[in-house]
Amino acid sequence: MVLERAEDEEKWLAEGIAAIQQNAFYMHRALDANNLREALKYSALMLSELRTSNLSPHKYYDLYMRAFDELRGLEMFFKDESRHGVSVVDLYELVQHAGNILPRLYLLCTVGSVYIKSKEAPAKDILKDLVEMCRGVQHPIRGLFLRSYLSQVSRDKLPDIGSEYEGDGDTVMDAVEFVLQNFTEMNKLWVRLQHQGPGRIREKREKERSELRDLVGKNLHVLSQIEGVDLEIYKETVLPGVLEQVVNCKDDLAQYYLMECLIQVFPDEYHLQTLEALLGSCSQLQPTVDIKMLLSQLMERLSNYAASSPDVLPEFLQVEAFAKLSSAIWKVIDAHAEMPVVGAISLYVSLLTFTLRVHPDRLDYVDQVLGACVKKLSGKPKLEDRRATKQIVALLSAPIEKYNDVVRALTLPNYPRVMEYLDSSTNKQMAMVIIQSIMKNNTCIKEADKVEVLFELIEGLVKDVDGIAVDELDEEDFNEEQNSVARLIHMLYNDDPEEMLKIICAVQKHIMVGGPKRQPFTVPPLVFSALRIIEALSSVPSPELALRLYLQCAEYSAKLLKKPDQCRAVYACSHLFWVDDQEGIKDGERVLLCLKRALRIANAAQQMASVTRGSAGPVTLFVEILNKYLYFFEKGNPQVTNSAIQSLVELIKNEMQSDFTTQDPASDTFFASTVRYIQYQKEKGGMMGEKYGPIKA
Repeated sequence: MVLERAEDEEKWLAEGIAAIQQNAFYMHRALDANNLREALKYSALMLSELRTSNLSPHKYYDLYMRAFDELRGLEMFFKDESRHGVSVVDLYELVQHAGNILPRLYLLCTVGSVYIKSKEAPAKDILKDLVEMCRGVQHPIRGLFLRSYLSQVSRDKLPDIGSEYEGDGDTVMDAVEFVLQNFTEMNKLWVRLQHQGPGRIREKREKERSELRDLVGKNLHVLSQIEGVDLEIYKETVLPGVLEQVVNCKDDLAQYYLMECLIQVFPDEYHLQTLEALLGSCSQLQPTVDIKMLLSQLMERLSNYAASSPDVLPEFLQVEAFAKLSSAIWKVIDAHAEMPVVGAISLYVSLLTFTLRVHPDRLDYVDQVLGACVKKLSGKPKLEDRRATKQIVALLSAPIEKYNDVVRALTLPNYPRVMEYLDSSTNKQMAMVIIQSIMKNNTCIKEADKVEVLFELIEGLVKDVDGIAVDELDEEDFNEEQNSVARLIHMLYNDDPEEMLKIICAVQKHIMVGGPKRQPFTVPPLVFSALRIIEALSSVPSPELALRLYLQCAEYSAKLLKKPDQCRAVYACSHLFWVDDQEGIKDGERVLLCLKRALRIANAAQQMASVTRGSAGPVTLFVEILNKYLYFFEKGNPQVTNSAIQSLVELIKNEMQSDFTTQDPASDTFFASTVRYIQYQKEKGGMMGEKYGPIKA
């Protein structure tokens, strides 16, 4: 059936175009002969083809354009009075006697264009006559295209300020009223189209109406281009006229499209100064209209306007734009109880974007938006809709991206309350965003209360939540998350030892509930943060006390429960005795003692593994210690010799070849890389090459 209809339309269109071409041929022949009556006769026959009801809007447009092209030639003929010998006034009367109303009105509009251009009568009178006469065609499609033709031929002849057709008096209002009236009548025809034909083809009809919407919208574009339409005229006449038609038509397609046009074509300044009226109309639209998209577009335009120049910001304060937008959004959400959560949150995202661009210094406004979102989500479980959680992430990320300072976000009371509605996965995603921002902007958090808020925000990374065990998580993702938390701990610092102690206690409270798989990542940086308090003693000055405390920490390292942990802590302590700066301590003997003790512990760990498991552990600890030897060897520690390094290399090789050693690809790769490094230093030459020369790796 659809295929047959399409084939029929092609046939009807072809026949209509052929008829237009044939009658246009005779019309032009009459024009060449200066035969006015014959020309009018065939032009009327040509235009009669536009009376068809068999074509869809798309096909009708093709037919209309063929007739439109021919009418331009006819208009040129009408302009040349010397050829047809009839005054434009008489011609205007003559064409009104054409037999059928549709051809008659097309001809009237064509002659009317010439009549205005002749200036033999005021443009406003002719335009008023034409717009009234076009009421004679009430068929939706035929009427729309007729009025579109009227708009096309008159748009450069409006009595605008500075126009050659301006005339006497306040003729700008005549131009406005003409376009508004034409717009109103076109919108009525467009809306009426939905009632044409049987109800079962409603979807097809709506598609056809969508194809015709630009014909109506062009009127708003014409209104916006009228030079004389200043803010006062827009406020008092244009906007009320357009909004009245939009609200009263009670058609969701028309309301959405026309509001969208209104927002896009008129200046941002006008929207700002008429914000109350514009927002007030939104609550009167049909429930099916996507109001959230319209409000989002409006706020985006106003945001861009605010960003264009700091000089316009006082205007936003003067009209209380934030308060009006906030109120309008709440009314829309409250009136549309069926609106999905994602729609409501997207509105708050738009409002927050507006707030951050227009009032970046008003943190209270930012928190109000977050609070309104919390109120909307109140009583609901954690969000499962991926689109909604994506919008929440956008909402929470906006202040961080704007300020490049997480600390400012931590001062917002409603910020953590919004995060509570995220599921475990998205909560961790947002926590990573927060940590990445801190690291990227090198943000140092100096107050314990803000640290407390921060760890509440990243709770999903520091302990098990929602019953998801660590073992269920992807190991690579888990390691990345915990390394991020470890790096974060280093960004929490205050020069005041008392406040620093509070920070350490706050962090400890959170990470100690993280479980045994997290603590190897999070406890070491906390310990090093605690050591930084010791540094404060050096400025007292009390360097001897600071040194004793460092040594006490080193003795703590020897008492760790696990041998590998003891080993790593002891060789790390070697750095306490070799500080690589001009006045730093350089005690090579104590460095060597630390390294030798680490070797003994590593060897004990191997023996313990052999006793408990029947095989020695991997050689990882030995390779780590070898790398410490190489570090101090290159730094010039005289106690670390090439023979000591050679002995350690041989030890590792023997251990790897032993039948009792557990094979570990990672350890093998680590050792191979170290050997390649030694070889590279030997081949590089120079002083370092000479030092490495005797070593056979």
